[in-house]
Amino acid sequence: MRRAGEVRGVAQGVAVLRCEDETHPDIGTEVIDESLETVGRVVDVFGPIERPYLAVTPAEDVHVPTLVGETLYAR
Repeated sequence: MRRAGEVRGVAQGVAVLRCEDETHPDIGTEVIDESLETVGRVVDVFGPIERPYLAVTPAEDVHVPTLVGETLYAR
């Protein structure tokens, strides 16, 4: 398990995470919270190479706005 990034906001029902550095999970990687519950999957990587953003589609039972400010992890 490694840090995926911090949830910075929501856009069109997708969580937008900011990575801490240039390393990031691949598209399709499962994303979890600190209690190891599945939050969703990475569907896009965009932005600057040094600290890209991730777009994460939420799992069915996840209410995305409640995640803003949380750190999520790649499984």
